[in-house]
Amino acid sequence: MTENTRDMTVLVTGATGRTGSRVARAARAAGLTVRAASRGTGFDWEDASTWAGALRGADAAYLAHPTDVGSPAAAKAVGALAREAVELGARRLVLLSSRGEDRAGPTEEALRTSGADWTIVRASWFSQNFSEGPLVEGLRQGELVFPAGEVREPFIDVRDIADVVVAALTGGERYTGRELAITGPRLLTFREAVAEIARATGEELAYTPVTARRYGDMLAGFGMPAEEAGFLVDLFESLLDGRNAHLSDGVRNILGRAPRDFTDFAREAAAAGAWKAA
Repeated sequence: MTENTRDMTVLVTGATGRTGSRVARAARAAGLTVRAASRGTGFDWEDASTWAGALRGADAAYLAHPTDVGSPAAAKAVGALAREAVELGARRLVLLSSRGEDRAGPTEEALRTSGADWTIVRASWFSQNFSEGPLVEGLRQGELVFPAGEVREPFIDVRDIADVVVAALTGGERYTGRELAITGPRLLTFREAVAEIARATGEELAYTPVTARRYGDMLAGFGMPAEEAGFLVDLFESLLDGRNAHLSDGVRNILGRAPRDFTDFAREAAAAGAWKAA
């Protein structure tokens, strides 16, 4: 931590979510004062009138929009909030983005042009998407149906994302104006990831790949609005085409250590009961 960050107050958006909760924890461990922002604390990405109260008095902020970073809503909101943050003195902004997602460009550009001292963290697919996200229920029922084919992905533990974010927040000018690509330590197919979870849980688990269109039909059948399902279909068709089947050395370069391995994640999540049926 640099000398001028010891008294830093950082606003953490999505503070109850997969990344925000870990960022808040890592920031506190680093000695920062954390201002947790979520709907439960009165902060709402969709209501700009709630932003000033959360930002006022903060020195920095972690921005994680609740919709996909590539959505038009994310670009509009991130740009507007970033400009307001700069006006209120919270100039140091770190945005969570998605590695390989072309649609994230407008959101990233909105941050770059806001006047902030910005850093963009482009992360690969979260390991915790299997244990805390929408894929959990299928695994609890014994089968993951997903449109990833046999593509390989360098799954990253969200705790590593949090540590990188805190390093960016506290690194002074070192990470200002930079785009940081971070991944896990090795490539796995979704089938191999499910097999690792099966070994960790001792349960028989299946992986069934489907087309993105078929997956969209399933989501619509579960009640997801057609526009949202269509967005995800287009996203998965592009993002899960193999473009991310390579490693980045960002975690090691920034943190000085190897990223956490998927096997360790699966073992810890299984021990915590992540995939036990309710």
